[in-house]
Amino acid sequence: MITVSIIGGTGYTGSELLRILSNHPEVEIKYITSRKMDGVKITKIHPNLKGIKNLDNITFKNISPEDIDSDFVFCATPHGASMKIVPKLYEKGMKIIDLSGDYRFEDIGTYEEWYNLEHTGKLDAVYGLPELHREEIKKANLVANPGCFPTGSILALAPLVKEGIVEDRIIVDSKTGVSGAGVNPSETTHFPNVNENINPYKLTTHRHSPEIEKELEKLTNKNIKLSFTPHLVPITRGILTTTHTFLKENVDRGQIIDIYEKFYKNEPFVRIFDEEVPTLTGVRGSNFCDIGGFEVDRHGRLVVVSAIDNLVKGASGQAIHNMNLMAGFNETESLLCGGLKP
Repeated sequence: MITVSIIGGTGYTGSELLRILSNHPEVEIKYITSRKMDGVKITKIHPNLKGIKNLDNITFKNISPEDIDSDFVFCATPHGASMKIVPKLYEKGMKIIDLSGDYRFEDIGTYEEWYNLEHTGKLDAVYGLPELHREEIKKANLVANPGCFPTGSILALAPLVKEGIVEDRIIVDSKTGVSGAGVNPSETTHFPNVNENINPYKLTTHRHSPEIEKELEKLTNKNIKLSFTPHLVPITRGILTTTHTFLKENVDRGQIIDIYEKFYKNEPFVRIFDEEVPTLTGVRGSNFCDIGGFEVDRHGRLVVVSAIDNLVKGASGQAIHNMNLMAGFNETESLLCGGLKP
């Protein structure tokens, strides 16, 4: 049994962490922090959790990082906030899973360029994509949970890049649900602006671009030239990613599927679809990444599609997967459930 605390528990990722952890037999939830909601029952903010386990009796606490004493801490805090909190927890020897982008880059300069923030200092962190870094995660004290777009993109592309059968110029097109923008409403996420609409944004400058590039480059000896564009679509949750690569040689669809099945043969949360194209309803509420498509056009362009739930595999579920690995638990504990279809 381990004790777990969540810093920043009022948002969507905090809610999902609580929902999944409440069913984990090896976890005792100790603190859920919030400055604004100090003393408020968590089920008032997250009524979907009412009546589950002992969550009705837990309240938000306005507690400083120095006063947190638990085995694991999830930092569900905004970019820029985690770097002010994580070092204090790190010094105390606690195991940390940070869901912000503050520790995803080995090169602080890259972070500062793309996030337009001054970093307080590098710590020894492991990038928390279990399919690529499982053994390092098991030994880590600090895991940087991947971004939601990078999770779906990297998993869709990794086998091709590793195998070396595609050119180094890659195009990624992602469609995301509104929950990816967080719990606080804005003009962008206002219902009349989202409903019956598709909004491309940050067409060439999204900060997840270098995160995808750097992880793919670790699989090859070449620089990856990635072009990434996200779109906001009128759904609540999920990311559908369509990747476009160009084959260096003639490889048929069956061979491509074999490459993916071999690469992910021991991965419990990656499902390869050799006939159907993945859908968001197939993964909604689950920690799965579904990958399919594998079509090649007459110009040698290979199209691969991935689908994830941005709040689960793209955030909280993956964070708990990392916790399971770090704690030596069965890595699928509390996470094996299918998508909510329909």
